[in-house]
Amino acid sequence: MDYFQQFLFGIYPYIAGTIFLLGSLIRFEREQYTWKSDSSQLLKQGNLRVGSILFHVGILGLFFGHLVGLLTPVAVWDALGVSHGFKQGFAMAMGGIFGVSCLIGLLVLLHRRLTEPRIAAQTKFADKLVMIWILLTLLLGLSTIPVSAGHMDGHMMVVLMTWAQHVVTFKGGAAMIVQSAPFVFKLHLFMGMSLFVIFPFTRLVHIWSGLASVTYLNRAWQLVRTR
Repeated sequence: MDYFQQFLFGIYPYIAGTIFLLGSLIRFEREQYTWKSDSSQLLKQGNLRVGSILFHVGILGLFFGHLVGLLTPVAVWDALGVSHGFKQGFAMAMGGIFGVSCLIGLLVLLHRRLTEPRIAAQTKFADKLVMIWILLTLLLGLSTIPVSAGHMDGHMMVVLMTWAQHVVTFKGGAAMIVQSAPFVFKLHLFMGMSLFVIFPFTRLVHIWSGLASVTYLNRAWQLVRTR
């Protein structure tokens, strides 16, 4: 195993996690007036609702699907009688559904942001970066589905789960676990980890506010009236 592989999958996850946590904390302490989603609804509503719903439903499904799927110990699935092949097939199906939903919503939002003159004028480089980065990460994730379909024994699923659990529990040898994984999986992992690196410097920080607020899901709608 070369040093590049060791760095990317054994060291880089901790660098990304540190930047993600400390960067978010520093921004909250020093730049609270920039801690917002920068909604463009006031500039033009249009197809914002459809794109936003599809995108958020898709990306939330993908996030929690990855969280549960990767961090639940293999022994738990075995104890429940869930075979590795069934779990892989279920993950592929749900990942495809949520992934396509997220992709359609993201394309709608991206097209709206880049083609509407007033919105484009207010769009920052960080906004474009995070949307393009999510798009590429999403496309790579969807590209892993046909690769996985060629090996339905669940082996690759177990490999990725073992790698993620080694990383979060600070066990050694994480990089060696994914050494034999196909390139598209490794690239998807890298793009996903890098999303946490750029997180504190973009509008994505507003996610923290949603997670921290216990009244977020049932709070009153923000009313925006036109003249």
